[in-house]
Amino acid sequence: MPVPTLDDLRRHAVVRTFFAPTTLARAIERLGFVQADPIRAPARAQDLTLRHRVRDYRAGDLERRYARLAIEEDFFVNYGFVPRATHHLMHPRRPPAEWSAARRTQAREVLEFVRQRGSVHPREVDAAFDHGKVRNWFGGNSNASTQLLDDMHYRGLLRVARREAGVRLYAVREHGPAAADPAAALDALIDVIVHKYAPLPLRSLAELVALLRRGAPQWAEGRRAALLRARSRLPQALVDGLAWLWPEGENPPSRRHAVDERVRLLAPFDPLVWDRRRFELFWGWAYRFEAYTPPARRVRGYYALPLLWRDQVVGWGNLALREGRLVPEFGYAAGRAPREPAFRAALDEELQRIEVFLGL
Repeated sequence: MPVPTLDDLRRHAVVRTFFAPTTLARAIERLGFVQADPIRAPARAQDLTLRHRVRDYRAGDLERRYARLAIEEDFFVNYGFVPRATHHLMHPRRPPAEWSAARRTQAREVLEFVRQRGSVHPREVDAAFDHGKVRNWFGGNSNASTQLLDDMHYRGLLRVARREAGVRLYAVREHGPAAADPAAALDALIDVIVHKYAPLPLRSLAELVALLRRGAPQWAEGRRAALLRARSRLPQALVDGLAWLWPEGENPPSRRHAVDERVRLLAPFDPLVWDRRRFELFWGWAYRFEAYTPPARRVRGYYALPLLWRDQVVGWGNLALREGRLVPEFGYAAGRAPREPAFRAALDEELQRIEVFLGL
């Protein structure tokens, strides 16, 4: 295989992640992980990610069809949706912080309560147990029972059965056998990472492997050795002084990686966008997610969506809904839009696809 150029790597990244649209189940299986975010601007990140990869996808389809799919809401490198096989690789979890005796008693009582009912809404647990209030991550007060349910879900005692109006309903998670070979399980989890985010710089892979401390805290000490094994077994090349890796069997310099004449507005956590280091290497400008940045310090907007044209991210768009109409605003890294007439036509087509996706 010839040594790829940065242009080869960029084209390969675009073509491999925008595979031919398929079913929802197959798209999630192929992605390996879909990061979730609750902000809706104009749709949630998971929906914005899936609309490019699922035939006839509509905003909210994942939530509506979740209970019928072999997937789980869970932590991986972030919180989102994973195929059940990946979910099982990370369980049973053993977080480093042990529960107190009182907390274990509360968990046993809630677990039995959920078991008796099949699935529960958090307000049912609030009504049945007097757990009081606790301070949440944002400095406000939350129901202690809601925080307990989240903790039980993370530890694998409960699973998300479905959602109602965005609220998680929980059911008891039935445990399977623990991984017989932790090293093999970690290698498999790293393969999921590489398959989703490749081709990626070695440093980015190291950071993603570090994030597995949330998905598989019980194997935290094995992550360094797993990264070394990945470096020894995965194809790689030194490009412009940086080591890059990709899955076995792929060929980044292949002439078959032809990008299409299409504009795509991407979620802030889309696989093509997530690695900000790679983003700057590929496109020469810095993209930042600014929803949690004070308004006065925002550069591109509350929920700016990177704007991909062919294999170039040429700018960003902010999409608003006003009186049932889509109102887009765009900015461009070069200070102006591409001048080709084909770009304007492709952008109009993308906006039409978004209107259909949103049901406007």
